[in-house]
Amino acid sequence: YFNTVKFGLSPSKILDIARGAFEYSEEEIKKYLGVFVRRFFTQQFKRSCLPDGPRVTEISLSPRISWQMPSDVSAALWQSDIN
Repeated sequence: YFNTVKFGLSPSKILDIARGAFEYSEEEIKKYLGVFVRRFFTQQFKRSCLPDGPRVTEISLSPRISWQMPSDVSAALWQSDIN
């Protein structure tokens, strides 16, 4: 999630990076990238109800600190970029 949140990389760019970094087939990388994208977007509502807390790392998914994403966001566009 680091490259997505910090640098704003698209799933297709992350797929390109993963091809060079890992010795897995493209289908397997796409499968797990798809799982990540689906879970990342569908679980956003849980991050929206977090209590206030300190920022421990450089990036944070807390909506009160730096991450601004609607709770009802759809992962369809990102899923289509993977395939």
